[in-house]
Amino acid sequence: MKPLFIALGVAALWLPVASPLAHLDHHLLTAHMVQHLLLMVLAAPLILLGARPSVIRWSPHPAFCWLAGTITVIVWHVPAVFELTLRSHFLHEFEQASFFIGGILFWWPVIQPSPGTATRWHVPLYLFLATLPCDALSAFLAFCGHVVYAPYLYGGGHSRLSPLEDQVLAGALMWVSVTFAYLIPALVVTANLLSGERKPAAEARVRPDRLPCRTPDIL
Repeated sequence: MKPLFIALGVAALWLPVASPLAHLDHHLLTAHMVQHLLLMVLAAPLILLGARPSVIRWSPHPAFCWLAGTITVIVWHVPAVFELTLRSHFLHEFEQASFFIGGILFWWPVIQPSPGTATRWHVPLYLFLATLPCDALSAFLAFCGHVVYAPYLYGGGHSRLSPLEDQVLAGALMWVSVTFAYLIPALVVTANLLSGERKPAAEARVRPDRLPCRTPDIL
């Protein structure tokens, strides 16, 4: 499975960088959002899954990884910064690289846990909290009622969507994708943790019954 994960991750990395999708981000905010999601939510975790167990003995603090992923998302969606990436090819490539690296850092505590970690109950909370800033950003894009990024007012007719409809679709896409991408792994980790805790308890209940009966001493 590991080579398959890496192949899928590389494919997800290629789509926003070298495929025809890479040329639509200057015309449609939805295409730009798809690029970000592919880099951070798909390519990064797939490549990490393919690389498990990591040969890199590195255990970053989960708070650092959470902040790296969250700040990457928020900063690049500030209108002034976002519009700079549309005018500069170098900044746009740097933005894409930062989304991928931020994704690697964000998913690291989830997929590559520290060897000495006794419990992983922090992972569901980690993932749940990560949805909150993304939900706030996507809700703002979907419901603010005006076009946030001025360059998309002149999309060049690449879609039947109006600029505002394009922005609403981009916000909704981010909202739904991030919610499922973060909460499904949180549920899987929670289920695994609960099943792991039930197993020792079940074994402890069964073990006394398996002890051989000792006949009482007559003499």
